Amino acid sequence: MSYYELATLDTVIFGGGKAAPGIEAWVNAGQGRLCGAWGTDIGTLNRVFVLRAFDDLAQLYAERERALRTDNPFGCADLLVNLSMESYRALDFLPPVQPGSFGPIYEFRTYKTKLNGILPTMEKWREAVPPREAYSKLTVAMYGMDGAPRLTQIWPYESLAARSEARAKSVADGKWPPKGGPDWLSPDMTSQIAMPLPFSPLK
Repeated sequence: MSYYELATLDTVIFGGGKAAPGIEAWVNAGQGRLCGAWGTDIGTLNRVFVLRAFDDLAQLYAERERALRTDNPFGCADLLVNLSMESYRALDFLPPVQPGSFGPIYEFRTYKTKLNGILPTMEKWREAVPPREAYSKLTVAMYGMDGAPRLTQIWPYESLAARSEARAKSVADGKWPPKGGPDWLSPDMTSQIAMPLPFSPLK
């Protein structure tokens, strides 16, 4: 299975677009595979998400150290006000993230789980994801390998209206959320809408 890093770059006002060329150059000069890069449109603004996949933890940590030891992390230090880098692993049954045009609306949802909630949540999702994807594709769902126990998921949609329709219909049809899945979650949940940056492999 692939390991993932989700970097969250908070920028100055209107800084996401300005930071894009530096981020692209930074990623191209490093290890791993760029899966996607997005700028937020709803939720916390002036934020960029960068998702990269790595074959092993050695690669991931080498890139983490590269960012921590440089004077210009992600090639845009002059535009950054905050930077966080989180390590993830995809849920066991999911394939690697594939490039393509699935958006242009991407929803990033993060659920904090109970302390022992990762495996039970994964098993609930294993059964529920295939029928849920009949309504809209799942880019990836990942559990955090550092920080608080959590599940982060990325869902693409053609529009905000398509998002609302897919979510409402999957619930009305009894296909989502996974039966018993919410039992393992805490009320600490966030949702943000982001759109691909020009160099993102996911559009």
